[in-house]
Amino acid sequence: MSQNVPDFAELLGGAERTAVHLEMRDIYSVGNEVESFEQFKRTGEVDLDPDSAFWLGWTSIVREAVGRGVEMRRARIVSEPVTDYIRYEHALTPVNIAVGEKVRWLPRRLASDIALPGNDLWLIDDRSILFHWFTGAGDWAGHAFNEDPDVVKMVSTAFETVWERGIPHEQYTV
Repeated sequence: MSQNVPDFAELLGGAERTAVHLEMRDIYSVGNEVESFEQFKRTGEVDLDPDSAFWLGWTSIVREAVGRGVEMRRARIVSEPVTDYIRYEHALTPVNIAVGEKVRWLPRRLASDIALPGNDLWLIDDRSILFHWFTGAGDWAGHAFNEDPDVVKMVSTAFETVWERGIPHEQYTV
């Protein structure tokens, strides 16, 4: 693994065909979502405006990539019954879809026979991986960049299997 970890916007900006994201945690507690998640737990409401300040950092880079023809897919492996955080993510997902991402959900019980990577990740053009790892409480703990062809193949195979089994967002209920 390289110590030189590219900025994600730069990595996505260099994507030519595909950018896939595999998420496998039942809770995240990243700083920029804490307030929004607390509001959701109190009110059940989320910000569904892709042009709001909450979303703009994300939606602008997704729109740019999708506009260049990059297919963006996100697969989430989740425990059931789902956590409050997964309910929150599910409620927010219409924004991901509105700006061009495709999203599927895979109940964890259906993933037992899939050889999965140990961390969440982005795989760009089946050639480079940005791994993310988190603390036990779900906050960012670090990143690693990897272009090893064997690791890329393992990650690609795992993602495609999760995607094939996954339930499209519009059909998955929490």
